[in-house]
Amino acid sequence: MTDVDLDTQAPAQPPTPRRGWPVVAVLLLAVVAFLAGGAGGAYQAKLTEVQKNDNASFLPASAESTVAANEAAAFVTVQTIPGFVVFHRDGPLTDDDRASIARAAKAVAEVPGVDATGMTPTQYSADGTTAAQYVPLVAKADGTDVTGDELAATEQQVMDAAKAAATAEVEVLPAGPGGLLVAFIDAFQGLDSTLLLAAVLVVIAILLVVYRSPVLWFFPLLSAGLALGLSSMLIYFLAKAGVVTLTGQSQGILMVLVLGAGTDYALLLISRYREELHGYENRFDAMIRAWRESAPAITASAVTVILGLLCLGFSELNSNKGLGPVAAIGIACTYLVMMTFLPVVLSLAGRWVFWPRIPRVDHAADLATHGLWGRIADTVGRRDRPAWIGATALLVVLFAVGIGSLDTSGLTSSENFTNTPDAVTGQQIYDEHFDPGTGAPAVIVTNADQVDAVMAAAAATPGVSTAPGSVCLQIDYAKLAQLAKLGMGAGATTAPAGCPPPALTVQPIDGRTVVNAVLADQYDSPEALATIGRLRDAVHAVPGADALVGGNSAATVDVQAASVHDRNLIIPIVLAVIFVVLAVLLRALLAPIILIATVVLSFAATLGVCGFFFTHVFHFAGADPAFPLFAFVFLVALGIDYNIFLMTRVREEAQRHGTRTGVLRGLAVTGGVITSAGVVLAATFAVLGVLPLVFLAEVGFAVAFGVLLDTIVVRSVLVPALSHDIGRPIWWPSALSRAER
Repeated sequence: MTDVDLDTQAPAQPPTPRRGWPVVAVLLLAVVAFLAGGAGGAYQAKLTEVQKNDNASFLPASAESTVAANEAAAFVTVQTIPGFVVFHRDGPLTDDDRASIARAAKAVAEVPGVDATGMTPTQYSADGTTAAQYVPLVAKADGTDVTGDELAATEQQVMDAAKAAATAEVEVLPAGPGGLLVAFIDAFQGLDSTLLLAAVLVVIAILLVVYRSPVLWFFPLLSAGLALGLSSMLIYFLAKAGVVTLTGQSQGILMVLVLGAGTDYALLLISRYREELHGYENRFDAMIRAWRESAPAITASAVTVILGLLCLGFSELNSNKGLGPVAAIGIACTYLVMMTFLPVVLSLAGRWVFWPRIPRVDHAADLATHGLWGRIADTVGRRDRPAWIGATALLVVLFAVGIGSLDTSGLTSSENFTNTPDAVTGQQIYDEHFDPGTGAPAVIVTNADQVDAVMAAAAATPGVSTAPGSVCLQIDYAKLAQLAKLGMGAGATTAPAGCPPPALTVQPIDGRTVVNAVLADQYDSPEALATIGRLRDAVHAVPGADALVGGNSAATVDVQAASVHDRNLIIPIVLAVIFVVLAVLLRALLAPIILIATVVLSFAATLGVCGFFFTHVFHFAGADPAFPLFAFVFLVALGIDYNIFLMTRVREEAQRHGTRTGVLRGLAVTGGVITSAGVVLAATFAVLGVLPLVFLAEVGFAVAFGVLLDTIVVRSVLVPALSHDIGRPIWWPSALSRAER
């Protein structure tokens, strides 16, 4: 290969861009984006009101645990989330302690939002050091779901009441699914403050370095804020109407996605604007030319990400189905603001926004050929084959380093936190002193005429507790409360050992009844989840029972199974969609195949690095089954952006200078801006680590590392070197593959 001279001069008299209805349309949309985005800012804080963070809301209606839960709901007047208040001290509880615990139970029962009729007598551990009060939180009453904020407020009142009644020497902690769920909800309370503030500060710092201007950073950030406000308003009304499911995870991802992608689009537009200002005296002409030249790449990028995210609509999980449109709305609003409001406000502001590096009309193209990226492009051109082979080998090594350590079998609720909230500590104490399966039994809905056979099959299942009263018909708490109010006993009984008498159990409805089976292990442990599989096999085999197994453990099993299904289905669909977008954009078939292959290889390398870091550096217990899908969608959809930015400019240059020269010119021109964009996006996703949740920390790390890998290795070395080595055939079958320089 011979060296290629990249230096060039722009036309001394660049053609004046035509102005017409497109310019007017952009102006009108800019006004709409400003007004709507500003008004929408108030809805950002209100998004927590429409969040859903429980497993059941994630599952499709066809899941066995969902069907069982819907049937079981007919047997209770109030649907609850089980929880405990744990009382513990280092030595045996004293008489005063026990008296205070009794007062605490009465105080807790009076808290609004607690199902007092479902509370059972206080348990005391065998060693006398610990007591546990079962406190079910109302999750749904009269057909109305209780919001996450309301659950968190109820749990806080429960703990305040219990602590106020208990003696000072007794430690009072939450536990059980209710306590852990509320801890999970509380973890998202930093979304509107900690997460957003951290992300904004990171972006400001990077933009100050990139632009070297104390002024220019404000405009991309203001535009991103308007985009976030506009998307928050739309998502709030859609979630409130039940059109989409918004989770805390989705909201966190929305914020960093809008901020990161918006800054990326702004960097690309502003870079081209600065370049055109060297050729146009009139700043409005420069912006029109910059907008028209950068619009195809930014539009293709936004469309690719939106379509990739909407592919999550094929998911079985409602949370994934919700994330798709939530994030897609964020990208669409970001694109709208960055392509209307930002160019208008920059044009009106004038050249001074670039101070102190104000671009002057010197008729020299603002290429990076005289700096670092010019030298990188020259090196890639001279040693293209060793460069792409070496980059490929590096990615393969990174994949092999840690892929064997990546465990996506799932995390327990306690393992989901990067810190140790009180609910985790309380759960650990509870598991040490009581039957860990108590409070979150498997719920079996069966035909009433086969209930004895179903109970026998459940009791014989390994992993189901063998303690008396572990497999029983469900208690009718309304009857229990009524008898207690009247001061009457239960009467004569014929029931299995330890089970409540028939007078206190639910009566069949339409020939169906409910059985509760206490598991021997914590409800979301791997052992409990394996028990659910065995339990389902056992009760499904009972002839004529039509038995279904639900409950917290079963819901977790179904969520994990649906996550695996979604991963295997959606990843190929996303690849196919991206291929079509690239083929249309580049008018070629070979180039899209190469670009997708490089990004997939980068994704595989990222998984390998994640496996190593999650296990050996961060010491996480594992990863959620949904992690590979989330990482893939964001990495491939966002990673392909940088290849789009690069290859659209390469194609533009190739039409004038030939493919090999065009590759090097495209790399030289886009190197600085794309690298800056990658750093911004990586930094914003890394900020997810400020929330104390393992899943978001893992997704943030994966996207941040993967984006940097795409930016530094794939887009800077692998793609240009391989494209330069292949030459014109990379545009096959378009006419450009046969064109001479």
